[in-house]
Amino acid sequence: MTTLMRLLLMSAFFVGFVFVGYDAHSATPTQNSVAQKWIDGWNSSNPQKLVDAFTPDGFYQDVPSDSHYQGSSELRELHKFFHDAVGGLYVKLVAAHVSGGHGTIEWIFGGTDVGLFKTGKPFAIPGVSVIEVRSGRISRNLDYYNMASIMKQVGVLPAK
Repeated sequence: MTTLMRLLLMSAFFVGFVFVGYDAHSATPTQNSVAQKWIDGWNSSNPQKLVDAFTPDGFYQDVPSDSHYQGSSELRELHKFFHDAVGGLYVKLVAAHVSGGHGTIEWIFGGTDVGLFKTGKPFAIPGVSVIEVRSGRISRNLDYYNMASIMKQVGVLPAK
């Protein structure tokens, strides 16, 4: 993965997430086990935990950066990249709705920028993943968020 692609991916993944006064409603962990496995996978330092939330041929797209990942090996790389680039990485479940093999996971993603822009500044952004589910695992994942929000929070773009 090129440095530019990593920068775009990190920016995209983080930027749409934090707004002052953002009032998130909480989803219960039991509301959707698929969503909770996705959240737990991102919060774990072990990439296999995220991989296990996906089918072996699972597809992951970060829409703002137009980055694509397919299969367990590439999902491990994606997990490692984010955990290396974001100190104290965390993902909080806001809400999840899955029915008939389709659904959404709303989340808050945050941490400290240590590897993307190397600012050492914290950020947190809201986003949503649109998912397809097969046999209790995610087969397709599309992430949507506002990339500029992260860049503003870490000082790469002006706040106003």
